[in-house]
Amino acid sequence: MTEASLWQSGAPSVSARGPGSGANLADILERVLDKGVVIAGDIQINLLDIELLTIKLRLLVASVDKAKEMGIDWWEHDPSLSSRAPKPVESRDLAAENRELRDRIAALEAGKETS
Repeated sequence: MTEASLWQSGAPSVSARGPGSGANLADILERVLDKGVVIAGDIQINLLDIELLTIKLRLLVASVDKAKEMGIDWWEHDPSLSSRAPKPVESRDLAAENRELRDRIAALEAGKETS
């Protein structure tokens, strides 16, 4: 199998030597980010036919736009990666939330008594 036949769309082969290799590498990187690549593998450690450890590895390499097209946007909801993500419970003003909940309970109880 030749290098050129490895690429489905007939892209030119990439050589690490040669003056145009930077442009070819950039083209390949652009194609990978545009289309996306999935790399999957499993590692199992057995001792005397007893499974001790299984590690399942899944890696997706794609651009942010392509990931969003596929419905992957976990980084937008992770507070450590995005300032727009909701804050974790520990960082909220728990005293204010507690007061608000007590007021709501009082209002509900007052509504029951008048019924």
